[in-house]
Order: sequence, then structure tokens, then C-alpha cells
Amino acid sequence: MSTNKRNYIFDFDSTLTKVEALDVLAEITLENNPKKDEIIQEIIDITNLGIDGEISFTESLERRIKLLKANKADLSGLIKALKKQVSKSIESNKEFFEKFAEDIYVISCGFKEFIDPIVKEYNIPTERVYANTFEFAKDGEIIGFDADNVLSKHNGKIQCLKDMNLTGEIQVIGDGYSDYVTREAGVADKFFAYTENVSRVKTTENADHIAPNLDEFLYINDLPRNISYPKNRIKILLLENVHSDAFDKLSKDGFAVETVSKSLSEDELIEKIKDVHVLGIRSKTNVTQKVVDAAEKLMVVSAFCIGTKQIDLEACKEKGIVVFNAPYSNTRSVVELAIGEIIMLMRSVFQRSTEIHNGQWNKTAEGSREVRGKKLGIVGYGNIGKQLSILAEALGMHVYYYDVEDKLSLGNATKMDSLSDLLSISDVVTLHVDDNAANKNFFGEKEISQMKDGAHLVNLARGFVVDIPALVAALKSGKLAGAAVDVYPEEPRKNGEFHTELKGLPNVILTPHVGGSTEEAQRDIADFVPSKIMAYMNSGNTVDAVNFPNIRLPRQTKAHRFLHIHKNVPGVMAKINKILAKYDLNITGQYLSTDPKVGYVITDLDKEYNIEVIEKLRKVEGTIKFRVLY
Repeated sequence: MSTNKRNYIFDFDSTLTKVEALDVLAEITLENNPKKDEIIQEIIDITNLGIDGEISFTESLERRIKLLKANKADLSGLIKALKKQVSKSIESNKEFFEKFAEDIYVISCGFKEFIDPIVKEYNIPTERVYANTFEFAKDGEIIGFDADNVLSKHNGKIQCLKDMNLTGEIQVIGDGYSDYVTREAGVADKFFAYTENVSRVKTTENADHIAPNLDEFLYINDLPRNISYPKNRIKILLLENVHSDAFDKLSKDGFAVETVSKSLSEDELIEKIKDVHVLGIRSKTNVTQKVVDAAEKLMVVSAFCIGTKQIDLEACKEKGIVVFNAPYSNTRSVVELAIGEIIMLMRSVFQRSTEIHNGQWNKTAEGSREVRGKKLGIVGYGNIGKQLSILAEALGMHVYYYDVEDKLSLGNATKMDSLSDLLSISDVVTLHVDDNAANKNFFGEKEISQMKDGAHLVNLARGFVVDIPALVAALKSGKLAGAAVDVYPEEPRKNGEFHTELKGLPNVILTPHVGGSTEEAQRDIADFVPSKIMAYMNSGNTVDAVNFPNIRLPRQTKAHRFLHIHKNVPGVMAKINKILAKYDLNITGQYLSTDPKVGYVITDLDKEYNIEVIEKLRKVEGTIKFRVLY
């Protein structure tokens, strides 16, 4: 027998399956018992005492079986339920169980009656399953277990492994006390604490390795696996209090996610980002050229907001870093705030509110007008401008819009050929232009002078778009009757004192960049952006990327996928395909998209590949980034 032989010993409950089987059996047998919840909790508590070694396993088993009041007939329902509860990463790595069938064993303090049917589907026959067996009464009632079986006794797995007398290295994979004591006792060479379903401190602190999933275990042992690089090794850093749903979604998919509630300065981010693969930010964190240069492993930057001005998109592109944002998720929130502010400005709500807070009762109609029948001028007819157009029209407003691009009008909105024409007729002007640097001071003294006397201005777009001194002058002179401003030329990185020349002016609504800050918008963003991250990290999709060629890929089935990002120079594709041909690799699909600076090619292959081919592809002249997905 070769000394290189390895034996892989798997626990069953909470390892091969997500659950403790006897807990599931209790759910079935106690379904109609009025004390069901109380008894199940007692069973769970006893299970955990046994797993942690607080009571002997024999005592744990006896007490649970007594409480279960189960019958042989209940086992078919249990088996059916357990088949749906196989651990996610176990299920996705069936190939390992097929290829290494002769080296895999199950040693469990559970029962063969329900373990055998589950593991049989993973190519593990009954002779390689070591577990307890039930004792049944004549009517099929489960009354006990085979007390002579070593696995019914305290530390039974140690004796079981000794009796098996296996040759070669022994690796134990499990989640509890009875698993890690095999390593302590010297009958196992390595113990992997399996934490995909449950993590116990006593188990993890005694482990040689912690395996958050089977992929990690297979990776460490260089065994065939469903994915080339375990997701738990891919680090994601989320800054600026990104909604907790994003953490939950990315963690559930298997990534290692860290959250920081505030933004980081350039120096702090440079220090923090060295081993980060995916960075998630909002509007206050700047991803500069220096940050990009320090980010050796960075593959994705995700803005959990609309704007990407805080990210050096070109620097990211040149390093093969894909940038995503959330262009639609907070549209409705911004539009609703715009509608609310238009109404409050035209009704002079803020003056009346301030007066009554100060004890004044100024019941007057002066300066208070309905929005119905008034003309709304929308500057920038994108996602937000269009939705605002529809809602404003529903309120009875006459909608006009101006955009530098030719945009189809929705509803009864009227397209204006010039900005000055729009400004001259509008009772309210609302700005929804993008963060293009050319839009700095886009709206200044000239544009304000073209507006109707007594009109109102709303800016929920970008702070640098409006010339603030010009706006202040127009408000003080009475040229404009009011303004609502949510964005400012300079905004603080963290909460605290903030000063603006607009402060203290009557009929001016000031908000701290909260246009998209609703619970609904943040939840939508926390759903949309992680989906883009996962689509890219898991399959290479770049749909909706801000700075990268967009490629939508079909789902990968039984193929290896090579992802190659390169400078868009002539001959790269030819070199890639020449290497693939040299190694006799059959291409089942190939997808290429380019922009003026970079090319992105994805190649799907239908067979095992020589590791040398990867090194050759990495060395193709012009390569920026290369990775493999199984």
C-alpha cells in the first residue's frame, strides 16, 4: 500500500447534511404534540451537550430517543427530508465522492437506518458507513439502540477508527467534539472543523484547519472540486455602512465579507486593501490611482450608489478592475423627494413651519400656490427625469424637458430645443444631470437670469453643477422665490459640522445628500450590486459594468472557463488561441468584447487542461489579469 494514500472520514449530522437528523425526526414525530416546541428545544439542548462533550454521548442518545417517541414508519419521512438538506458544497462536489469513493468513509454517532440511503447517492456503500443502529419494538416503536456498538459509547469514534485499522494518512472532517477528539487521541492525522452549517468554538480552536465548506477542504488537499478557488478565500470589504442585506447576500454565497461603518481616507484604504478582492463603497470613499496601485488582488469595485465620480475608472480599467454601480435602485426615492420639495416650495411650507415653531400664527395664502397647472422644467431626461415627468404629470403639472441627447418623451411631456427656452417658461426647474466633469457650474448666473421671476430651483443631481454664490444672490434679490438643495460642491466625509452660504435663507430646503437614502432604496441597492459582484466573480459576467466591455455569458456546465483581460492591441486573440491549439484544448465557447483600451475574452473548454497552459496564457503580451473558473 502506498504511503501517500489518504483516508477521508466524514461526520454526517451538520457536515454531510445541514441539520441534526434526530432534531428533524423530532419535528416529524411531535407534529401534533401540544408541547412540541418545548420538547424539541430540550432535544436540541441535549444534542449540543453531547456534541460539546458536556455529557456522555450514551446519555445524550438515551435521553433523546426517550423524548422522540418515534416509530420505524417515521424514518421514510425523515430520509425524504434529509435528502433535501444535504450541505450545499457537498452537493456541488459529487465528482469528488465518485472519483475517490474507495478512500471515503462515514463515521457517525447517528443511525445507519437513515444515513445509508442518503450517502448511497454519493457513492458511499453501507460497508463504508460506521454508525449506530436502532432497536425496535414489535410494533415498530424505536425503543433504543445497539448498546454494544462502539459508536453508542463516549468517544466511540476513537475506538471505531482504531478498529478499522486503516493504512495511510487519516483526515477527519466534522463539526463536533466527537470528531476533534480523534485527532487529540492520535488516531487521526488531521482534523478539519467543518463550519458550513454550524461553528462551535470548542471545535474550531482544536482544528488543524477550518473548512467553511467542502471547497476549502478540497483546495487544501488539491483534490477535484466544483470551483477553482474557494469563495471563503475571496475577501470582500464593504465600507460606509452599506445595507446589511449586502453582507448577508454575499456571505451566504460563501465569500469572506468584512464591513466598516465609515469611509476610509486614502492612506487608510491603501493599508486595508492589500489583500481585498472586492471593494464596496458609497459616495464618500475615493478610489484613487494610488489606491488602485496598492490593491494587488483587487478585481471589483462596486459603488452602492449611482455616481462613480469618486472612483478613478481609467486606473481601474488599466489594472483589469471591473467597476459596477447602482444606476436604477434609488430612482424612485429621488423622484419622490423632488415631488415633495416642489410642493413644499410652492406652498411655502418651510416658512410657515419655522414661524409656528417660533410661536407665530401666520395663516396666509400669500406665496402659497398649487402645483396643478404649473410648468415643470426638467433638465436631464434620464431615469430620474423620466420618472419625475410621469409623477408630476399625474399631479396635473405641465412637463417640459431638456437633454443634450435626443430622448423620447413619456406621457405628454414636451421636449425643448434649448435650455434657455425651458428656463423662460418654467415655474419650477429641477436638475437631473450626470456627474460629468464638464457640468461644473453648469447652472450659474446666466442660467438663473433666464428663469422666470419668482420661479423655484431644485437640485438633487450633483453639488458642483450649481454656482452656489449665484444661487444665493438670486434668492436674496427675490429673483427666485425658493430653492431645494440636497447636494453641495464640497461634502464632508463624515457627519458633523457643515457650512453653506445657503444656510438661514427663507424658503430654502436643505438636506444632507439624502435623495437616495430611503430604506427601500438601500435594500434595492444591496440586492442589485451584490448580484453584479456575484455574476462577475462566479461566472465572469460584466453586464452593467461602468468601465468595462459588457459580456453576458451562458451558464457554465461541465466546462472550465478561462477569463483573460488584456490591453486592446492587435494579435492577442490569435496568441491565446494558438496556445490553446498547441495544448490540444477543445473550445466549446468563446466570447470577446473590447473597448478602445481593453479586451475581455472568455474561453470555455470541455476537458482537463495541462497546468502549463495557464502559465503560458498569463505570459501573453498585453495580459492585464487572468483567472480560471471551473
